[in-house]
Amino acid sequence: MSVSRKRKKELEKLQKQANQLWETQQVLVGEAASVAREASRQLGHFGREQVKPQVQAGYEKYAAPYVEKGKKVVSSTVIPAAGAVVGSALSVWDAANDTRAHLAGGHGLERPDPKKYGKKADKYAREASRYLSARLDRAAPQKKGIGAGGVIAIILGVAAAVGVLYAAWQTLRADDELWVADDPLRAPDA
Repeated sequence: MSVSRKRKKELEKLQKQANQLWETQQVLVGEAASVAREASRQLGHFGREQVKPQVQAGYEKYAAPYVEKGKKVVSSTVIPAAGAVVGSALSVWDAANDTRAHLAGGHGLERPDPKKYGKKADKYAREASRYLSARLDRAAPQKKGIGAGGVIAIILGVAAAVGVLYAAWQTLRADDELWVADDPLRAPDA
């Protein structure tokens, strides 16, 4: 199949246009890549200069108090309980060692003395609790002053007192504008 000269010229012209379009697209893609690199760099600067300080401030304002409360809970309840558990575990270990030594001496099995091992368990629990509490007391300074709960309680107490005083004032005041209808079924004339 042969192509006429006219069609051949049109095809060549179309080929040139397609090549020009391809070249301009390549330039455009190159420029878009440089714009994307610059946008990425600017986004990094924005994150460091704007977002990070706001996130840090939000953490300090909202999350840090709860983290501190969590530390207090851990130091006041979890650590003493863990001390008791560690003390009990050490007393069981000690009892097992005593039994093992007794058996190794050829004395056989006998009933363990519950008072003896109870005293040991209490002793280990007290020592572990004392040790862990002392370490935590040195690590965290004690807070002095009224807390948020105290402030809220004072505000609620003042609000309740104001409400009672307002209700008493409304009850006891003389109001000249009080209106009592003569006929309770008829609406007043306006």
